[in-house]
Amino acid sequence: MIKNASKLILLIFFLLGALAYSQEKKKFSSIHNILRGIVPNNKTDFWVLLYNTYGKDQEINVSGSKKEYIPQSSGFNLFPNEDSFYYIAYSSGGKMNYVTDLNGLKTFIGKIDNIEEAAIAATIEGYLVDEEFKDVAGNYYEDSSNYYLDLGKLTSKECPYQKKHYTLTINKPTGAITNVKDNGAYIELYNKKCPNNPRLLKIEKKEEPKDEPKKSSRSTQRK
Repeated sequence: MIKNASKLILLIFFLLGALAYSQEKKKFSSIHNILRGIVPNNKTDFWVLLYNTYGKDQEINVSGSKKEYIPQSSGFNLFPNEDSFYYIAYSSGGKMNYVTDLNGLKTFIGKIDNIEEAAIAATIEGYLVDEEFKDVAGNYYEDSSNYYLDLGKLTSKECPYQKKHYTLTINKPTGAITNVKDNGAYIELYNKKCPNNPRLLKIEKKEEPKDEPKKSSRSTQRK
């Protein structure tokens, strides 16, 4: 009886340990590696992921027998950057095709096969993997049913410039976002011209002129 009880206790500790390990948050290493995790929806003879920065192409991932492709002048981005972009060149049925926007990327990925594709799908919906703030907006864990991603979102380009972070639950079988938890702002930047700058409002309040005491109008009479 005691032996069976000991085995049961050990089994419980093992299951709890396995559950804790499965829910340990892992950080996304880089945007490059997220995109390397793409599994194309349709059969391709060859595909290549390219990163263009300052007008120069760099092949990030090559799959299949390499074929000639035409360099593209525009593409998509998973993190706002005016100086660079990604694009995909791929051959299917002997025809060369190109993915240069997020809608095309969504079609190319199709069904979500892994955590990287889950992150890309969330990006297409307006979220982002913030490489500067991975602790709050660039990590994930998963279980047998769902992917759980902590991602950022640019919520205001005006005063103040603001980013918020969210926890997204993405269902593995369907690829649908089933829950979004708002964790609040993690960046909030004000400049001097922001009309709602709290620091500026405090200074203005402090510098308000005080009312001067009124002088007495009473006059003295000589006897």
